[in-house]
Amino acid sequence: MTGPLVVTAPPAVDPPHDCVLCPRLSGHIAAWRTKEPDWHNGPVPTWLPPQGENAVRLLIVGLAPGARGANRTGRPFTGDASGEALFAGLDRHGLARGHRPGSAGEGVDLIGTAITNAVRCVPPENRPVAAEINACRAYLEPTLARFAKLQAVLTLGKIAHDACIRALGGRVSAHPFGHGAQTALNGLTIVSSYHCSRYNMNTGRLTEAMFDAVIADVAGMVQGR
Repeated sequence: MTGPLVVTAPPAVDPPHDCVLCPRLSGHIAAWRTKEPDWHNGPVPTWLPPQGENAVRLLIVGLAPGARGANRTGRPFTGDASGEALFAGLDRHGLARGHRPGSAGEGVDLIGTAITNAVRCVPPENRPVAAEINACRAYLEPTLARFAKLQAVLTLGKIAHDACIRALGGRVSAHPFGHGAQTALNGLTIVSSYHCSRYNMNTGRLTEAMFDAVIADVAGMVQGR
């Protein structure tokens, strides 16, 4: 006699809006909800192109939502300076359309590209702690697995890079971060870049030309050039 059929639900790829997995982050969001009740103020879901997940060949992974950017808008990298640099580069290389300088990502459509963050909730001072990065891997792992045609992952910053390597079952020491570095893991090409934050751009740690070169590389990979 066989036992009852057990149906296991697939792992969630986006956390619920009222996620309490990380008490410090959920408390921080609760404070933002009091100050700005009309904002998104919750975990930011992965942003997909209009054609849906089956069109995705490139996944871009950032660190975490900006307090007045994605935490306000509900879409990664929209509403702040880092998005200006990112969307300009994606538009130039056929990975997005509709970017207008100064629009903070409004009206942008992604092309064959999805965008997410290693940590889905806005952290105090833009700095998640290790326990929060590790906890949010519960959503990063299924996100990396959800795209059947995924070819490449662009990680923005060392924290996002290391989180992706671990989520894919790799050892960080075997796949070190470096601006413009490429490594292969689980059938994917992982390309890393300094984060396109206002600080990095203003200090010259990352220039527009440096960032553009990385985006050009990943665009060539997923567009078959």
